[in-house]
Amino acid sequence: MGMEIERKFLLEAAPEELIARGAFVRRSEQRIEQTYLALDEGQEVRVRRLTDADTGEVEYTHTFKRGNGLSREEIEYSISASIYEQLFTASGAVPLTKTRTTGEWNGVTVELDRYDQLNLTVAEVEFDSVEAAQAFTPPDWFGEDISSKREYSNKKVWKDLQNRS
Repeated sequence: MGMEIERKFLLEAAPEELIARGAFVRRSEQRIEQTYLALDEGQEVRVRRLTDADTGEVEYTHTFKRGNGLSREEIEYSISASIYEQLFTASGAVPLTKTRTTGEWNGVTVELDRYDQLNLTVAEVEFDSVEAAQAFTPPDWFGEDISSKREYSNKKVWKDLQNRS
């Protein structure tokens, strides 16, 4: 099982603003629709539809994650559109949707996620080790480090969305 080691930061500026002022260099952009099939405090199972904003190409994934915080176990693999549609429809859930802009800051790959259903934009940076994650010094525009704040986790945001619908 692979490990996902990432830090997340609360952004106040929109990705377009960061690109315009040269703080961030855009490489790609995706529309993401994700739905959780099962989750509890320590693990989650989700499906995603990812649409490339530049090419229109669509990819579908199925992901299992275990753990919370900075480092989590993760298994992710591609699935067909048919399997995605079956799982999504069976869930009966409202998908969490966001735009992910992937690019670079100072040679570091950064993903900026802007959520559609709430006023929230976050920066995510993945690392090869916990030590590298802890040693990372973010730029000021990254804002507050929310890596350990569960109220900003995708599964918590998705759960709140289900309760509102």
